[in-house]
Amino acid sequence: MQLQRTIKKVVFYKGTGLHLGREVTLTLESAPPGSGIVFVREDLPGSPQIKASVNKVVSNLRGTSLGEGKTRVRTVEHILAALAGLRIDNINIKMNEEEVPAGDGSALPFVKLIQEAGIVEQATPRRFLIIKKPLWIEEEDRRLVVLPHDGLRITYTVDFPHSPLKSQFAEFDINEEVFTQEIAPSRTFGFMEEVEELKEQGLVQGGSLQNAVVIGEEGIINKEGLRFPNEPVRHKILDLIGDLYLLGRPIQAHIMAVKSGHLFHVKLIQQLEELKNKEGSFFDINDIERILPHRYPFLLVDKILELGEREIVGVKNITVNEPYFSGHFPGHPVVPAALIVEAMAQVAGVYLLNKSENQGKLAYFAGIDKARFRRPVVPGDQLITRVKVLNLRKATGRVQATCTVEDKVVAEAEFLFSLVER
Repeated sequence: MQLQRTIKKVVFYKGTGLHLGREVTLTLESAPPGSGIVFVREDLPGSPQIKASVNKVVSNLRGTSLGEGKTRVRTVEHILAALAGLRIDNINIKMNEEEVPAGDGSALPFVKLIQEAGIVEQATPRRFLIIKKPLWIEEEDRRLVVLPHDGLRITYTVDFPHSPLKSQFAEFDINEEVFTQEIAPSRTFGFMEEVEELKEQGLVQGGSLQNAVVIGEEGIINKEGLRFPNEPVRHKILDLIGDLYLLGRPIQAHIMAVKSGHLFHVKLIQQLEELKNKEGSFFDINDIERILPHRYPFLLVDKILELGEREIVGVKNITVNEPYFSGHFPGHPVVPAALIVEAMAQVAGVYLLNKSENQGKLAYFAGIDKARFRRPVVPGDQLITRVKVLNLRKATGRVQATCTVEDKVVAEAEFLFSLVER
């Protein structure tokens, strides 16, 4: 189980934006569990905030830009890639200008900045988007394919047949070490023939050989050459990692990209966002263990079947191997009523502790009312618990729970919970 992470201390970085060419100071500050990555425009009245999310994307022109109302934050993909690569879940990024500084054109300056700040684990588990079925998008010769995989693997192919780059290919299993050493140093790149046109569009005003790899008719113009023989395709992987972090959580998948880019990345992420919203209603045992503090033999919910606005449904499969059967009515196994109560409470706990404002908290019993037990529950039964939220405040919650077996009510009760910090 991975825990959420933030940084230990405040750090600063000053640089120039690639497209606007303006000097900007970046400030990184720690943030509480469940808050995510938030950009703060300190130069604007009221210091408006934009949370890093795919539904905040307003432009994909030579970079990924976010917006809310009239507030904009440009070219966020490199710092998002650094945060994703170093597994930073919660952070505030304060800026006194509109565009994230370009640095050297890679994610390496941000990696070093985060390392300077130090990394600290938080008490809340990370939640992953786990791909269980293949999905893909394609347009003409562009492809993005997402396959189930235990971890994050990225396979990327680019093709520039009329340039010295020609075709490039790379594949990496992404972890913190691989990202830091193999992906983060790769710089953004462009073609000399495009520079004047981009400048006329108001782009690359801060571009130079110090923050980009420039490719001319004869090859690489930068005197130092490339950091890797296939640095451009590695940078494409960097961009994809940064854009993927707009999901608001890490992803476990094998992603294969062919001739993609920011616009195409975002189209895929929008599909993944829909998948996340749908699958957010179906938690398996791994998801449940990230939310609840309970473990065997006292974890009494196997799966969440539904999760709605004010309702949740969980299931517990009762087997003859349950440890309490050896001592509770030996020879006539019946689930103890107290454990049915606990099973109902744990399903309610998944609902309460999954909410972003409650992540990092614990739910304690504060009261039980109207408890009734209608039928015995025995091995082979599938105990379905449906919980309705009656009242939910910052520090307390009241719910009504009903347990059924084969659509027949076996138990019901109302619970009052107290929500406290771990």
